[in-house]
Amino acid sequence: MPDLKDELHRKLQAGRATLVSKLEDLSEYDRRRPMTPTGTNLLGLVKHLAGLEYLYLGESLGHPAPETMSWIADGSIWQGADMWARPDESSDYITGLYGRACAHADGVIASLDLDAPATVPHWPSDRRDTTLGVLLIRMVAETAEHAGHADIVRELIDGKGGPDQKDIDDETWRAYVAQVQAAASAFATSPAP
Repeated sequence: MPDLKDELHRKLQAGRATLVSKLEDLSEYDRRRPMTPTGTNLLGLVKHLAGLEYLYLGESLGHPAPETMSWIADGSIWQGADMWARPDESSDYITGLYGRACAHADGVIASLDLDAPATVPHWPSDRRDTTLGVLLIRMVAETAEHAGHADIVRELIDGKGGPDQKDIDDETWRAYVAQVQAAASAFATSPAP
């Protein structure tokens, strides 16, 4: 039987690797540009998760971040400042920050049991007290969710999709997309519920 903590940690590490891989071979502009109406961008997703790693798998467990993040210090995180990179925040800075936050979290995970007590200050008082196990599950979910966003954003930028995309030739992809479009088109005149 695999150890639950080890399995959760492996899933978290896999999600982290997927997220960072979406930045490969892109310009600074493409890493930063908003690709959805709400401004979702690749570097912002990495920046956001760096802060969450430090918060949930560090500070909440009594192991605060060894560095200060300006958007947390000045409170601009609550206005979305953790979801995009300022011009003075290079890709190297953001990915380095994420790497350091993940390494910090890895150390905390290794040193504690799943039932280690934690407190998340900004959560409602009836849920504020929690455990490493709950926070590790939350980070696995957060990272997987944002890695999925990054996968879609990357595909919008240059067509590079998930890991299996290279295994299928362009003609097969075009036929697949046409099939999906034909199924959707059958409902093109249907009113919204």
